[in-house]
Amino acid sequence: MSESERNPKSLPYLGGYPAPLIEQVRQLIGQDRLPDYLWQKYPQTHAVRTDKALYDYVLEMKYEYLRNVGLLSKVAFDSKLHVIRNALGTHTSISRVQGVNLKSKREIRVAAIFREMPPEFLRMIVVHELAHMKEREHDKAFYQLCRHMEPDYPQLEFDLRAYLTYLDADGKPIWD
Repeated sequence: MSESERNPKSLPYLGGYPAPLIEQVRQLIGQDRLPDYLWQKYPQTHAVRTDKALYDYVLEMKYEYLRNVGLLSKVAFDSKLHVIRNALGTHTSISRVQGVNLKSKREIRVAAIFREMPPEFLRMIVVHELAHMKEREHDKAFYQLCRHMEPDYPQLEFDLRAYLTYLDADGKPIWD
């Protein structure tokens, strides 16, 4: 039995969820049934493989839901993101003075692990990072915006967290 199966504190992706849900995930991982469950629920991977395709994908979603929230200067997959920051995506906003003007530069970086995931998980992380362009904190307004852009956001976030917990318990990637 791995550390994450024995110790609920070692399930960092599931912190804050009710104990019965955490126990369900722990049992599915212990019985090696979580991969089949997720595969049946999310059988396909998306076709967004390059930074350019990701930029176009994010921009399309931004224009649909957040037209008035400024421009994005860069969107990219980042292979170091998950390892360095234990984050799945980041958003940055940098302001610089150029003469008498203030120029803003906004970036979204998505962990490279999302290159080989179902489209629902990619959408969930993009929705999350786009929501940060309008709402900085993880508060009620933030999650309402996430649900507006993706009604299944809470379930997708939970399923993704369950999958990441499975990977941390030395599971093999489901979608390759």
